[in-house]
Amino acid sequence: QVQLVESGGGLVQPGGSLRLSCAASGFTFSTYPMRWYRQAPGKERELVALITSSGDTTDYRSSVKGRFTISRDNAKNTVYLQMNSLRPEDTAVYYCNVEVFRLGDFVNHWGQGTQVTVSS
Repeated sequence: QVQLVESGGGLVQPGGSLRLSCAASGFTFSTYPMRWYRQAPGKERELVALITSSGDTTDYRSSVKGRFTISRDNAKNTVYLQMNSLRPEDTAVYYCNVEVFRLGDFVNHWGQGTQVTVSS
């Protein structure tokens, strides 16, 4: 069974940094792209970053480019999100996501989320 477990969230001041981790199991991690999403209170869930299976290509939503870095360690079945220069508008629950092929279909899987709060 697919499992995604996020960690690393917390309370930081504007301009601070956090590194989120997502530990994955239940699928062949190294063959799938991974994604980070976030959802702020009262807002829709939005894609933050993605990384290809080998880690050779990454992409980000415009508002986090230059500040966030997604990476992965396939030997550890873990994907990371390094967040620098954090702003109050980055406050959200951050979710790890993967779309896994199983029984002839693709199914989205989500972690439980980790809270990131940027505030003075």
